[in-house]
Amino acid sequence: MTTLEDINLAGHMVEGVGHCGSTYPLGATLVPGGANFSIFSREASGVELLLFDRADDRTPAAVIPIDPVDGRTYHYWHTFVPGVRDGQIYGFRVDGPFDPGRGLRFDRSKLLLDPYGRAVVVPERYSRKAAASRMNNTATAMKSVVVGLGTYDWEGDVALKRPSSRTIIYELHVRGFTRHPNSGVSKERRGTYAGLIEKIPYLQDLGITAIELLPVFQFDAQDCPPGLTNYWGYSPISFFAPHQGYSSRQDPLGPLNEFRDMVKALHRAGIEVILDVVFNHTSEGNQDGPTQCFRGVDNTAYYVLEADLSRYANFSGTGNTLNANHPIVRRMIVDSIRYWAQEMHVDGFRFDLASILARDSSGHVMANPPVLWDIETDPVLAGTKIIAEAWDAAGLYQVGSFVGDSWKEWNGRFRDDVRSFFRGDNRTVTKVADRFLGSPEIFAHEEREAEQSVNFVTCHDGFTLNDLVSYNHKHNEENREGNRDGCDDNRSWNCGVEGPSDDPSVEKLRSRQVKNFLTFTMLSLGVPMIVMGDEVRRTQNGNNNAYCQDNQISWFDWTLPDKHADLFRFTKLLIARRLLRDVRQEWQRVPLNRRLLEATKAWHGVKLGQPDWGDASHSLVLAAELPEHKQRFCLILNAYWEPLDFELPPLSAGLGGWRVWIDTSLEPPGEIVEWRAARPFSGESYRASPRSMVVLIAGLDLPDELDAPG
Repeated sequence: MTTLEDINLAGHMVEGVGHCGSTYPLGATLVPGGANFSIFSREASGVELLLFDRADDRTPAAVIPIDPVDGRTYHYWHTFVPGVRDGQIYGFRVDGPFDPGRGLRFDRSKLLLDPYGRAVVVPERYSRKAAASRMNNTATAMKSVVVGLGTYDWEGDVALKRPSSRTIIYELHVRGFTRHPNSGVSKERRGTYAGLIEKIPYLQDLGITAIELLPVFQFDAQDCPPGLTNYWGYSPISFFAPHQGYSSRQDPLGPLNEFRDMVKALHRAGIEVILDVVFNHTSEGNQDGPTQCFRGVDNTAYYVLEADLSRYANFSGTGNTLNANHPIVRRMIVDSIRYWAQEMHVDGFRFDLASILARDSSGHVMANPPVLWDIETDPVLAGTKIIAEAWDAAGLYQVGSFVGDSWKEWNGRFRDDVRSFFRGDNRTVTKVADRFLGSPEIFAHEEREAEQSVNFVTCHDGFTLNDLVSYNHKHNEENREGNRDGCDDNRSWNCGVEGPSDDPSVEKLRSRQVKNFLTFTMLSLGVPMIVMGDEVRRTQNGNNNAYCQDNQISWFDWTLPDKHADLFRFTKLLIARRLLRDVRQEWQRVPLNRRLLEATKAWHGVKLGQPDWGDASHSLVLAAELPEHKQRFCLILNAYWEPLDFELPPLSAGLGGWRVWIDTSLEPPGEIVEWRAARPFSGESYRASPRSMVVLIAGLDLPDELDAPG
C-alpha cells in the first residue's frame, strides 16, 4: 500500500507525468513510479483523492487534495501519486454545492467510487442506508481499487467469434448456477466464477455455445426490499469492475483475476461469454436514493433529469435514467464495452432496456443515437456480438426498428406469440408461422440476415419454462410486495392444475408442452436462447419476478438433470442438429427476405395445399427443402386439443420415404431420436396427437461436419 512518505515525494516528474498528473486516461492508471488519477466533474469546486489500507477503514491512510489550478484541466481533475501499486484501495471526495433545484447534489460527507474504477471492494458493514443519509459513510462505503492489467497470463486466449447461425445462447446467473448445496461444488466456490468453471462439462454436454451472464458489473445487493437481496444484479454502480460477491477470492484483485480465469476456461471449452450489461440506470435510484458515485461526481452530466431538476427521469422503471448520449457518459459506455472486450476477452453484450440509449438528455427519442452508432462502428468491437433488448419501461418498443446494421434484437413478439399459440389461443396461426421463419413481418424490411432475431420463450424475467406450463397466475408473495410486482400478462397455462401435480396425465401434458416450446425455438430461423434450467424443468414456484430471491427459488437444483433426464436428452439432441446449420448465408449476409423468396416451401393444413389461416385455427404444416443438404422436412404443429390427421406431401424420387425425427407426444425416448436414426414412416397421412409437434425428414444426405466456405 501507499504510505504518507511515498506521497510526500510527489514533487518530481515521472515519464512526462507531472506531480499534478494527466487528464488521460480516466480512472487510476499505473505508470512507472506510481499511479495517475483522473476524474471528470464540471461543477465541482474541489476534489480529494483518499487512499485506504483496508476496505472497512473508518479513516483514510492518506488524503491528497487535487490542485484546483494545476490539477484541473478543462473539467478533468487529475493528480499523480508516487508509490501507488496494484491493489491500492481508493475513493474520491468531491466538493460543490448541494442545490437539487439546479440538479446539483454534491455531498462532501460521501466517499465516491471512481466511475472508471477497474475493481471494487465492499466492506463487511457496507450500508446503502448510510449512503442515502447526510452522514459521513467512509467506513461503510464501497471503494475502488487500482488495477494493473498487464500482468495476467491469458495463455494465448482470444475471442471465439462463432457465427450466429451456430450460436445457442444459454442465459445463466453466475451465483444461481452453483450456489445450491447439492451442486457438488465446494462450499467456498459455490455461487462464484470459480464454481462456474467446475460446471463447464455440463454446458459442454448440453451443447450450448454461448452463455449470457446476468449482470456481472459491480452492483448494490442492498437495492431491494428490506430483508431481501438484489439477486439479479440489475443495479450497477461500477461499469468496469466485476462483481465482488461472485468471487471466491476476496483480496482486492481476486474478483478480476477469477473472472478472467472463467472466461479463459470457457473459451477453451468452445463456449463464448456474453454479458448482460445495464447502461440505462444505476443503483443510485431516485432523488431519495444513495450517493455512491455518479450523483456525487456530476449529477447533471450522468443522469437525465426532469424539468424540475431535483427529480430524475425514470424511463428504466428503477428510479433514474443514465444520460447515455451526454458526451462524457457516452464515452464511458464505449470505453467500458471496449475494456470488457479487449482486456477481459468477452465475446458479446446484451444491452438491457437498450431503447433508453436512444434517448437524449431531455428523454426524447433520437433517430440516430450517437452512443448506439459509436458502439456499432467502433473498430475494436467489430465482430463482437451486440444484442439489444429493444424496449424500455416507459413504453418505447423498437423491435424491428432498432438502429444499426449489426445489432441483434431480443424478439419479444416471438415469446408472446409462441406462448399464445401453444396455449391454444385464437388468432395465432399466422403469427406463429411468421415467427418460425425469422419474423419477416418484423425484420424483413431492414434487409438483414435471419439471425437478427434472438428467439426465446422464457428468460430471467418471467416464468421458467416449467412454470409457464404449471401456473395460470404469478405467485410473487415471497417478494413482499403483495404480489403486485411482476408481469400479469404471462400467456401461461397450468394444464389443469395450479402448481405441482401428482396427476400423471397433467405431468405428461406439461412435459409435452415444454418440448413443444423447445422444439419450436431451436428449429426457427434466428438465434435461439434458453434460460438456465429450462432443459431440466427448473421451477421458481410460480414467481415470475425473482429479482430479490437469492435462495432455492432461483438457484439451479442439481437433482433435476437426473429427475428430468429425458428432457435434457431431448434438448441436447435438438441442439446437436441445430449446430449443423450452414453458415454460408450468414457470412455472405444474405437477407432474410431473399432467403425466404428463394426457398422451396409450402404451407398445408390437414389437407395438402389448404392451410387454415382462420382465427379459430390451431394447426399448420410447413414442408420445405434444404437444398444444400438434399433434404426435405415436414413440420406439423397441432395446438388443438384433439388429434388431427395430416396428409403428407409426396416426395420426389431419390429422397426415399418420410422418417419420424420428433413427435413430442410419444413416450421417451421415442419422442426424439438421433438425427440419422429417424424411423421410417410409410403412411400417406400422419396422426398428430393433441398439443404436439412432429418433425418428419427425408433424404438423409448429411455430412458428419459442415465445412466453412473458403
